[in-house]
Amino acid sequence: MSHTATPVSGRRRREAAASPTASIGTLLVLLTGIFITTLDFFIVNVAIPDIQTDLRAGATAIQWVVAGFGLALGSGLITGGRLGDLAGRRRMYSLGLAVFTAASLACGLAPSPGTLIAARVVQGLAAALLMPQVLGIINGVFTGEARAKAFTAYGLAMGLGGVFGQLIGGVLIQANLFGTGWRSIFLINVPVGVVTLALVRRTVPPQPRTTGTRLDVTGTVLVTLGLVTLVLPLIEGRRLGWPAWTWASLAASAVLLAAFVISQRRSSAPLVSPTLFREPAFRVGSGLALVYTLAMASFFLYLALYLQQGRGLSALESGLLFVALGAGYFAASTRATAIAARLGRQVLALGAAVQAAGCLLLLAATGHAIGWLIPGLALVGAGLGFVLAPLSALVLAGVTDRHAASAAGVLSTAQQVGNALGVALVGIVFYGALGEVADAFRASLFPIMAFCGVTAALAQLLPKR
Repeated sequence: MSHTATPVSGRRRREAAASPTASIGTLLVLLTGIFITTLDFFIVNVAIPDIQTDLRAGATAIQWVVAGFGLALGSGLITGGRLGDLAGRRRMYSLGLAVFTAASLACGLAPSPGTLIAARVVQGLAAALLMPQVLGIINGVFTGEARAKAFTAYGLAMGLGGVFGQLIGGVLIQANLFGTGWRSIFLINVPVGVVTLALVRRTVPPQPRTTGTRLDVTGTVLVTLGLVTLVLPLIEGRRLGWPAWTWASLAASAVLLAAFVISQRRSSAPLVSPTLFREPAFRVGSGLALVYTLAMASFFLYLALYLQQGRGLSALESGLLFVALGAGYFAASTRATAIAARLGRQVLALGAAVQAAGCLLLLAATGHAIGWLIPGLALVGAGLGFVLAPLSALVLAGVTDRHAASAAGVLSTAQQVGNALGVALVGIVFYGALGEVADAFRASLFPIMAFCGVTAALAQLLPKR
């Protein structure tokens, strides 16, 4: 297997990495893509009532407006990462951003539920192509302290997209820009995407790519089918009452993913190199990322349900309450790199413990005035910041540049599967609780705290520094 560098010389790559102007421009362009794709995963929840009324969409169609994006994203990340290694990460980032922008326009102009669902699926596939390239490019362009700061900024952008999705969506719908209503949450991506796309070639240096090989088609089919059969029942199972097909799908996913692992060990050009999992930081860190995200998307979802259904807040009002969570997240993220430099892996344990402490405060505050939730939300946000900001750097630290985007695809897949699985598992507790919505929310906090505890334990298995 041969490897050739792109036409950019090693000296120019080092200059690009070392130049503050180039580094800042590169990072801003990359993080814009991460922010808008992460934002779109969460922002749509706030627009569901308006979409349902305007498009006369049924409950099933509305569910697929949300689920279609998540399913396409979760099942396409590993393949997207490998395509970046093979065809060039900057090229795949640009392609993903261009398709995402076009799909956002299609979402904003959708005349029917079916059109909107199809456009959301394309959005998810584009995001799956874009997201792994960001971590791969950061790993290749930045070095030393600059790389650690860039990974922290990545975690910050991703977290802010999730934390403020509901607030931004509520503000856009309330503002009703040019009479677009709910459509503005998608149309806002178009000018952002066009401007960012125009800046990619100027700011993002090309990356070395693997040559002399081809995409592992067998592995691609197996991992895609395996992830679809895993994520689909996790997304739809609780809503449908876990019919027989969901259990059959989960069983099929186990078989398909096992076949994928076997195929990768036998392949001369695997989609995911088995050597990646010989690195303890990547092997343990991917599992830790999956476990931790069990507690993330589920917390956002059931907190939003509690605030709107249990406390009677509007989407905008509940979004404003998320500012407390975002403030804690921002404060912790900006300090996470310095703390990780001193504590190493223990920064992840610290974050998990802080988030669990925030959940305990929320348990005590749910029966009181709404303002009593603010300290607990701020602590939960701080816990998220201490984990998400350094997580990518800790997991990908030992990954070689040639496998950077592929490894990022595996890490992102673990996080997306964790999100879907967490919503399903915590949903069993939330919807199974007797009493009011407040009781259900309190019950949901216990498994979330348990996931934080397992995260802290797994952190002890990572390399010390």
